[in-house]
Amino acid sequence: MRKFAEYAKLMRLPGLGGLAIPPVFGAISVGVYSIEKLAILFVIGSLATIFGFVLNDYADVELDKLVPELRNKPLVKGVISRKDAVAICMISTILSFFLIFYLWRGEELNELKFAAATVITIAGVLGTVYNIYGKKLVGSDFFVALSMSFLFLFGALSFSKPTMLTWIIFMLTFNQTLHMNAVEGGIKDADHDFIMGVKNIALLSGVKVENGEIFIPWHFRIFGMLIRLLSVFLVFLPFIYGMKYEIWQIALLALLMASVLWLEIRLLTIKKFERSEIRRIISAAAFMRYSAVPVMLISSVGIIALLLAVFPIAWYIIFSPLAGVKLFHPEM
Repeated sequence: MRKFAEYAKLMRLPGLGGLAIPPVFGAISVGVYSIEKLAILFVIGSLATIFGFVLNDYADVELDKLVPELRNKPLVKGVISRKDAVAICMISTILSFFLIFYLWRGEELNELKFAAATVITIAGVLGTVYNIYGKKLVGSDFFVALSMSFLFLFGALSFSKPTMLTWIIFMLTFNQTLHMNAVEGGIKDADHDFIMGVKNIALLSGVKVENGEIFIPWHFRIFGMLIRLLSVFLVFLPFIYGMKYEIWQIALLALLMASVLWLEIRLLTIKKFERSEIRRIISAAAFMRYSAVPVMLISSVGIIALLLAVFPIAWYIIFSPLAGVKLFHPEM
């Protein structure tokens, strides 16, 4: 059971409920509501996410050994071998493409499906470049943001031509992933990224930790807040262009977005560097972000959207104990 928990931690099992959902939203954006097809897309998204996280830990294992707090990672402490990590990446890739063709069984392999296969391949390449070279390339966060957006787009292209809603959620996915990596990750890891020789937007902007205090320059704060404000705009954009809605739905979205902005202000104005507190802020914002797209869609797709809104939280609560993670005390 202990070994299983280490594998679950390596593959970020508790977080897959939210991180693996983009291709599902992609399919829903073009009118696909089949539970079987959405479930297959979720598994494909899970395998792609596992590939990314395991490859990242594999590439960083020697650097992670330099930071005491990171020495509890499964690969760093040697509970799982690097060879096993490579095997997980290979198996994830093979299973992903097997499930893609299983998803399309009995259907014509037309130009849309060719485009879908192309974008998920590009997503994998961009994710690989980010994981292997990202710490040496300032702005590599854009690679992983585009990778996740292409994973979302794969879900749409697998069935139909992208709609306006598809492109809005595509941009929202890009925006939120960019913020997660460049802003949240930059602040959370500011105390040790410079030790590891990392080159990223946060360090380049002057984010630093000294004597337990964190300094976040005003221009980095503006950068983070602008990304969040653009996300808020994108959440409400479909309704401006005529997507049907209920008043309570708009009110709920407004409450979610106000909460995300409030948490953003807390994150960007934090003075004392306490990683546990930073993690809690990031996790709270993540659960609200994951709920935004389902709430956007609820007047159009009904119960499916409602289920997707609570799915990431329910998944996290169920699978956290299996990974040996204390509930609402995230390890990132």
